[in-house]
Amino acid sequence: MIKAKELKDDAILNIQINKSYYMMAKAASYVVLKSLNVETQKPEYFTELMSKKYEDLDDMQRVFYTLILLLSEAEKQATENKLFNEKEILERGDENYVEPTLD
Repeated sequence: MIKAKELKDDAILNIQINKSYYMMAKAASYVVLKSLNVETQKPEYFTELMSKKYEDLDDMQRVFYTLILLLSEAEKQATENKLFNEKEILERGDENYVEPTLD
């Protein structure tokens, strides 16, 4: 027999995350989103994230939903505590726009 640790049902944790961890979570959500083949997926697949119970979602929906909840809470707290820096990002067609690369 092995022992495993599990949070208590009424446990609420206050986890502090820094920008690096936030950016890793954003990158992870992007990787999951790409793997969901957004272009070929039916819109209902994504609306189910908000309408179905967590246990009724498929594995990839659960992963994506979990990451989005984490990011949402981080962004909510960052907004409330004025911890965001706004910056402008050039788009295609803008002067001095450079196509991004994976290098």
